[in-house]
Amino acid sequence: MDTIKIIREKARSKLKTIVFPEYDDPRVVEAAGIIEKEGIAKALLLSQDKIDPKQKQRYIEDFYRMHQAKDINIDAVKRMFDGTLYYAAMMVREAKADGLVAGANHTTPDVARACIRCIGINERITIVSSCFIMVVPNCPYGEEGTFIFADCGIIPEPNARQMCCIAVSAAELTDKVLGLVPRIAFLSYSTKGSAKAKSIEKITEAIGLLKQMAPGLLADGELQVDAAIVPEVARIKYPDSPVNGKANVLIFPDLEAGNIGYKLVQRLACARAVGPLLLGLNKPASDLSRGCSVEDVVDCAAATAIRAG
Repeated sequence: MDTIKIIREKARSKLKTIVFPEYDDPRVVEAAGIIEKEGIAKALLLSQDKIDPKQKQRYIEDFYRMHQAKDINIDAVKRMFDGTLYYAAMMVREAKADGLVAGANHTTPDVARACIRCIGINERITIVSSCFIMVVPNCPYGEEGTFIFADCGIIPEPNARQMCCIAVSAAELTDKVLGLVPRIAFLSYSTKGSAKAKSIEKITEAIGLLKQMAPGLLADGELQVDAAIVPEVARIKYPDSPVNGKANVLIFPDLEAGNIGYKLVQRLACARAVGPLLLGLNKPASDLSRGCSVEDVVDCAAATAIRAG
């Protein structure tokens, strides 16, 4: 399964407008050209000359009204709009663009804050998290080497409810972007009671909440990675697992594990890592790694375009 090809082809059928506030980053500029040339999306490089002063003033006033209860002052809001990131996020809020891709030269907290404040959080999910689409070459596990890893970028120590919401969001992305049936594993150093710890109790609670929030999802935990993705190991360690060693959505216990895990797989297994794709917002946005390549930008934009469909 050529996952990257599938994502790009699916994006072409949507042809959404994706705004790029980092107009002066050479990688983003090159990626925007590829996106336009290949018909993946309409790429809007939001340079300063494309910002309408009247629109900017209205965005500043709207933003101030939205957040003034939090003791924010108008001068602070004006400073936020000195760059292009907040303007771009407000464009997505107003459907003047279908999605946003940033992070090549902004930190994750910067991108996440702008998206949360401008685009808003989905009322059903209630939290913002992130995931990566991981494509591992010559790998028989997951979905022929394709996985979703979550959360690898936002929530340092998720509680049980947050883990549940991360799983639901990641599963929905798996379905919409990849067209796959999600099989979710909550990862741990233990498999089904082989150890006792509060972190394991948290996973058990999260599984219970998931059954209430999305009873149709196939999920299991706590599972060690090999029991989650290797059927032969699953039959030995936990033969009754509904996931049966075929998980394609991996939910990490905390941000440290998630971030380390995705970077190890990316670097040691030469995997493609598409993301971070922000989850739980009212409209789609992606937060690039500052070490991203041109191809990473293109793939993030394609995935964002599909989510906007």
